Amino acid sequence: MLITALHGASLTRKLARGIQMSLYQKLEQDFKTALKAKDQIWVGVLRMVKTAIKNREVQLLRKLKDEEILGVISNQVKQHHDSIDQFQRGGRQDLVDREQAELAVLENYLPEQMDETRIETVVADLIKELGVSSVKDMGLVMKTFMGRHSGQADGKIVSEMVRRKLTSA
Repeated sequence: MLITALHGASLTRKLARGIQMSLYQKLEQDFKTALKAKDQIWVGVLRMVKTAIKNREVQLLRKLKDEEILGVISNQVKQHHDSIDQFQRGGRQDLVDREQAELAVLENYLPEQMDETRIETVVADLIKELGVSSVKDMGLVMKTFMGRHSGQADGKIVSEMVRRKLTSA
């Protein structure tokens, strides 16, 4: 997209000088670039994310850390997935397309997603590491997995794999 091309050069220069941008600074810079480029999808999505971040900061009475901002973005991604499902059931392809475009913007800020094979391997290793064998321990496995791999995997997929591994164990 246009924003990626515009943002790439300036980010490369800043990183080359050794300046590490926080996730919020990256969102701010991308927002300004999108405004200049008049990219309505990016502007709308980034405005929505910034508002969600501000709301969360007001709730907590402090600035959010990058991990917490990732959590806010992950929640936005989940909402978009839910909206896409609802609009598909309602036969509203125009709204599905819009939600998918917005989802694509949000996914630029998430860490690389694990594939199912990698998730399965990590879950199996965690079960061995934690020494659990019962579905009653599913919460411990989920908490540990999500703590170590925040934003890298869909919680529904992880949950299904943990349940499957613990019931077959």
